[in-house]
Amino acid sequence: MKISVFLSAQFDPAASAVEGLDGVVRQAAAAEEAGFHAVYLGHHYLAKSAFLQPIPLAGYLAGATERIRIGFGVLLAPLLNPIALAEDLASLDVITGGRLTVGIGAGYRKRETAAFGVAWDDRLRRLREYVPALRALWRGETVDLAGSWGEAEGASLPLRPVQPGGPPIWIGAFAEGAVRRAARLDAPWLIGPKGNDAEVAALLKVYRDTLTEHGFSLERDYPMAREAYLADTRAAAVAAVRPHLERQYAGYKSWDDAQRLDIDRYMAEDCLIGTADDIVAKLHRWERDLGITEVSLRLQFVGAGQEEAMEQIRRFGAEVIPRLDPPAAPQGPASDQGGVR
Repeated sequence: MKISVFLSAQFDPAASAVEGLDGVVRQAAAAEEAGFHAVYLGHHYLAKSAFLQPIPLAGYLAGATERIRIGFGVLLAPLLNPIALAEDLASLDVITGGRLTVGIGAGYRKRETAAFGVAWDDRLRRLREYVPALRALWRGETVDLAGSWGEAEGASLPLRPVQPGGPPIWIGAFAEGAVRRAARLDAPWLIGPKGNDAEVAALLKVYRDTLTEHGFSLERDYPMAREAYLADTRAAAVAAVRPHLERQYAGYKSWDDAQRLDIDRYMAEDCLIGTADDIVAKLHRWERDLGITEVSLRLQFVGAGQEEAMEQIRRFGAEVIPRLDPPAAPQGPASDQGGVR
């Protein structure tokens, strides 16, 4: 199993964004040194926080690291033009030397779709259309493309990605219909930070059944995002992270489920919170019972300081990653669009 880290590249508007960027770069460098597999970035527009946009930030992080993969978890692809997206991401794959992973999602904030003139339901159609279009362009094909975003007859991409077929595309999803959509697109499903073992297992069955129905291989990446905190005792970990999670989820006003969240159940069942022994045991269980191949950890939360995040990265690198079999180590370019396991 591979362990990665989600970088929270958003800051208090009153704080220095330059200092915030420096903190993100330091976290990425520390994650690489600690043996993490990848760093992932989020994506929003018109946020209340000062939000560093992920595509330029990924290029900046590429210059500050050497081996660790860099990706999105997730990029709001339907808000963007697919031609620009194909060229920007191909450029990023070149800039990173083939270290890019592209997680995409439909988004859940109507404020964002309205700002870009994207009808709410159209974001789903765009997601379905963009994945094959991106893959075709990255493979060097010449294609005729048209949609609500515009049209491009005889489109091709002279700039080719480093990774054969282009960077892996993952699709973030929570609901059953969205999970089926990811399977129909032959894309690894990026499991979000919500759902206990039974809930995730049920949706994984839906996902794998849909893959089988369409003749797609089950051998692929099975990535998962989780909230995490490591301490000397489980009680200490819960006490430290609880106020962070309460602030974090109180901000998700668009998520009805977040307003009904049982924080104690959530921390015990869905998250990676506790001692190194607790966390390693849960990771091994997820790998054995669910087939999870990679877990991306959020280690910095709204209101949490830089040094707390740096300490968590160091501790996971020293106390958790070496105990996983095989060890999570940075890898080179992926060789298969579906993310062969």
